[in-house]
Amino acid sequence: MRVLSNLIAEIERLPTRTWRGQVRTATGMTLEVDGLQRVLAVGDKCHAVTRGGERVLCETIGFRNGRSLLMAFDTLDGVAEGCATVTDDAAFTLRPGPGWLGRVVNALGQPVDGLGPLRNGEHCRPLRAAPPPACLRRRVGAKLDTGVRALDAFVPVCRGQRMGVFAGSGVGKSTLLSMVARYAEADAIVIGLIGERGREVREFLQDDLGADGLARSVVVVATSDEPPLMRRQAAYLCMTVAEELRDRGLHVLCLIDSVTRFAMAQREIGLAGGEPPTTKSYPPSVFSELPRLLERAGPGSEGQGDITGIFTVLVDGDDHDEPIADAVRGILDGHVVLDRRIAELGRYPAINVLRSVSRTLPGCHDPEQNRLVRQARTLAATYDNMRELIRIGAYKRGSDAEVDAAARVHPLLEDFLRQGKDDRTASADAFARLGALLTAHGGA
Repeated sequence: MRVLSNLIAEIERLPTRTWRGQVRTATGMTLEVDGLQRVLAVGDKCHAVTRGGERVLCETIGFRNGRSLLMAFDTLDGVAEGCATVTDDAAFTLRPGPGWLGRVVNALGQPVDGLGPLRNGEHCRPLRAAPPPACLRRRVGAKLDTGVRALDAFVPVCRGQRMGVFAGSGVGKSTLLSMVARYAEADAIVIGLIGERGREVREFLQDDLGADGLARSVVVVATSDEPPLMRRQAAYLCMTVAEELRDRGLHVLCLIDSVTRFAMAQREIGLAGGEPPTTKSYPPSVFSELPRLLERAGPGSEGQGDITGIFTVLVDGDDHDEPIADAVRGILDGHVVLDRRIAELGRYPAINVLRSVSRTLPGCHDPEQNRLVRQARTLAATYDNMRELIRIGAYKRGSDAEVDAAARVHPLLEDFLRQGKDDRTASADAFARLGALLTAHGGA
């Protein structure tokens, strides 16, 4: 029956009508085309035909002076003025399903892992979909055990929550994401590597994710050298796959690295379509596309599963108030800040617990856990305020009991927060360890 249903779906996708246009101008990745402006709508797919007869997939991004504006999913080598553009009434559809687990695909839903064709699902799904209605969504669920001590204690993540990981380059975002992917309790994982370096993809799959992690994951890859449409669509595809699995009642963990590169791709598309640049040259469409993407994660309606989202944000020049970081922080349900100063001291994951926030606190911890976290934060903040005086010897031990306690606890707390990528700690064990060190040295 599966073979028959797949065959029927493929037959339904065959075109019945075809329209042709002509390329008039080409600028960068954008074509201006005559003859299709009454046929194409924004978002419709089309093919440009090169002089050699090869077809290049394009998408309609707008209209200008009575012509259609197309942007290519690939290079436009061989496309010249007067070349044909072809479109038909066959819809671009995707049919993700559980058969995609363990596979690596590109932004078009095509396998790139050399393991043969995908086992598609039964239903076609749109790349862009609305989130469940706000009044029909459930509340966030129980606390998710990520296996990372710093997260589970200080910045907990609940089922259906959307969390951001904010950091500059080279501070450990991808490694932290891989730890969560390997150790978090989820039925399925969808991972988007958006704008990553090509050489890092295989390293992530083999070294960071591992065979066990990959077996329950769908990985969507769009490397930094790919056109902006591919990078943007990879993020949409991640959410589409996650929604299909959610609708099957699964708890899905969706990890996208990074939202910033999605925003950069949308910036290129928007500017090519004639949008005016605003803050840091980002056009208005970037700030409307971000919530449309991120709101698709979250709790499902009754009878559905949840999509727990963790999205990395690459902050420009370690400026955590730059436009994309500021916009994403306002959309998500919490943020984890990775600190370059902490990373330079050799403590990984380099989570700054004082600057990180989970909006599910204090409700997701029990009273004793909340007490331990409050005490640890207070001691960490006290030490942070007195750090320079202690370092230069200007503080005299015994002058302040709270500062003395903070100085005693600091190295132990740093050791608690330090965790190797192959070291999983259950949430209950993390709190037992935190309670023991505070009782022994912090006056708990």
